[in-house]
Amino acid sequence: MSILDPGGHYPINLRRLPSTWICTYVGDAIDEIQPGFASGVHNDRGEGVAHLRPMNIDRLGRVDLTRLKYVPDSGGLRLLDGDVLFNNTNSPELVGKTTAIRGEKEWAFSNHMTRLRPPSGIAAQFLAFQLHYLWMTGYFRYRCTHHVNQASIASKTLAASVPLILAPFEEQLRIVAEIEKQFTRLDDAVAGLKRVQANLKRYRASVLKAACEGRLVPTEAEVARKEGRSYETGEQLLARILKERRAKWEAEGESRCAEPLAPPRTGLSELPKGWTWATFDQLIAFGPQNGLYKPASAYGRGLPIVRIEDYQDDWSNERDRLKQLTVDDNEAATYGLLPSDVLINRVNSPSHLGKCMIVAAALCPAVFESNMMRIRFAVGVEPYWVATTLREASGRARLTSNAKWAVNQASINQGDVRLTPVPLPPLNEQTRASAEVERRLTLATKLLSQMERHARYAERLRSGILAAAFSGRLVPQDPKDEPASVLLGRIRAERAAAAPRPARRAARARR
Repeated sequence: MSILDPGGHYPINLRRLPSTWICTYVGDAIDEIQPGFASGVHNDRGEGVAHLRPMNIDRLGRVDLTRLKYVPDSGGLRLLDGDVLFNNTNSPELVGKTTAIRGEKEWAFSNHMTRLRPPSGIAAQFLAFQLHYLWMTGYFRYRCTHHVNQASIASKTLAASVPLILAPFEEQLRIVAEIEKQFTRLDDAVAGLKRVQANLKRYRASVLKAACEGRLVPTEAEVARKEGRSYETGEQLLARILKERRAKWEAEGESRCAEPLAPPRTGLSELPKGWTWATFDQLIAFGPQNGLYKPASAYGRGLPIVRIEDYQDDWSNERDRLKQLTVDDNEAATYGLLPSDVLINRVNSPSHLGKCMIVAAALCPAVFESNMMRIRFAVGVEPYWVATTLREASGRARLTSNAKWAVNQASINQGDVRLTPVPLPPLNEQTRASAEVERRLTLATKLLSQMERHARYAERLRSGILAAAFSGRLVPQDPKDEPASVLLGRIRAERAAAAPRPARRAARARR
C-alpha cells in the first residue's frame, strides 16, 4: 500500500492535493510520539497532578475537564503548549479522538493517550484537526487492533502507516484560523439550537402543568357561568361512574361490590371549581393488568408486541416497527390491546418509570410486554386527560411515590397504581383540555424534531469544513509560500542533525 493509496477508508484523495502540499506518514514528520503512563491510584479531589484520559477528549476534539482524575506526582511525561493528544485505546468507534493542548497546564496523560510533539513548521492545531477528522470519518475504526471490549492503535502504527498531509506553514496557519472561525459560527448556531430545544422542553412542561391546574383552557364552571347553564361537576361525574360500574357488576352477578378506594383527605392540592380528586381505582373499568412474558426464542414472528423501548411520553413506534411475538389464541385474547387502552411502564430506571402511552387504533391488534401494565378507563374518563396528568411532574411523582428500588431500577405495582390520586374535571373540560394539550405538544414535538435535524446538519457541516480544509479548498493557496516539500526536507535534515552519531564514527571523527 503506497502513501498515495492508503486504502478505501481514507477520506482524502491524496492524488488531488495542491501542488505546494505534500503527503507523508505521521512518523516521517513527527519524531516525538509517546504514550503516557498508567496509574491505578487516582482521585477526583485535585490531589496530585491532573491525568488526562480518553474521556477528557470530547467528540468535537476539545479538552473536556468535566471528569478529571488526579494521580500522585511522581514525575513522568507532561503535556506542553503545542502538544497534540491522540486517544490510542478506547471502544472502536472512539479510538482516534484528538485535541491540541494550548497553554502550560502541567498535565500528565494516561497510557491510553499518545502525545505527539510536532516540530517547528507543523502547527499543532493543523495536526490535531487532521487526525480528528480521520476519526470523524471512521478511518481509525478500520485501522485499530481489536481486543476484548476495546480497540487500540499502537504508536508504531500511527507513526508508520497513517498518512499526514502537510501544507506550507503559513497556509497551515490560515487553514487553522479559518477552521476556528467557521467552527465558532457553528458553535454559536448549535448553542442557539440547544437554547430553543431547552425552551421547548420547558414549554412542554408548562403546558402540562397549566392543563393540570385548570389554566390551559376555560374551566367548565367558567363556560357554564358565561352561557348561563348548569353543568356536571367532576364530583358528580365520579359518582355517576361509580354508580354505573356498580350497576354493571350487579347485572353481571359479580361479587366485586366493595367501594373502590378513595383518595386521601389531606395532602392534595386545591383544585379549580368543578374538579375533584379521584383515584385510579375509582376510574378503572378494567385492570391494572401486567403484560405478557415470553422467552427470547418466542420473538421473531407472530403478533406485534409493545415493549418499553417502543414509546416515550411524547412518541411511540408505529405497528410495522414493533417486534413480533408468537402467541396462542388465549394469550392474544388476554393480552390483546384495544384502542384507547393506557399502558404504564412499571419497571425501569427511575427517570423512565411511570411513562405512559395511549394505544392508537392503528397499533391494533398487538399485545404488550410484562414490564408494563394496561388500564382501560370507564366511560366518562378521557384517556388522554389521564395520560396528561401522569406526564406532568407532580402527577408522575404521585404515581411513583411508593416505588420499590433495586439496583439501577425501580418498580411500581398494581396497588400503587390503584391508589394514585388523579384530578378529575368535568368530561367536557377533559375533552377540551386534552385537545389543546395534544395540539400544543404536537407542535412542540415538530419543532424539536426540526431542531434535531438542524443539529445533525451542523455536525455534517463540521465534517465538511474539515474535508475542505485538508483537500486545499478552504483557503486559497499563496504562490509565495514555501512549499511543504521544502518544509519536510528541513524537518528531516534537522532530525538527522540532532540524532546522536554511532560510537565508532564518533571515535573516528575524534582521531
